Amino acid sequence: MDYTGFGKDEYEAFKANDRPGPVHMLNLVRLRETANYEDGTRSTGQAAYAAYGRLSAPVLERVGGRIVWRGRMEQMVIGPRDQTWDLCFIAEYPEPGAFLAMLKDPDYRVAMAHRQAAVQDSRLIRMEPLSLGAGFGGD
Repeated sequence: MDYTGFGKDEYEAFKANDRPGPVHMLNLVRLRETANYEDGTRSTGQAAYAAYGRLSAPVLERVGGRIVWRGRMEQMVIGPRDQTWDLCFIAEYPEPGAFLAMLKDPDYRVAMAHRQAAVQDSRLIRMEPLSLGAGFGGD
């Protein structure tokens, strides 16, 4: 099963978890070779996702968000070898409500058409940032 968006239950659960403080969103994205636009527009998945990035960046900035980490997947060391990701990044929002505000923004909704056309599969994982510790367990 491929995942390209979230449903009402996930949205409501996110909204209900309104703890104070920043939210980190881990994004893992696999792009389509050819974008799948509803209106038949022809594009690569890469170009469609780039359009999403250009259009959504001002909205991300408006809600106080930013990209705090980006990386390129090199190898699946532990996990299914057939799960590879073209884009890996963490977006930070100052609070959970900022992410929700972005989703409701009219400009962001326009950008989402490009994301939906571009993405074959994805994972979006909400995380609470913690202070760094000396060990892997957070100590």
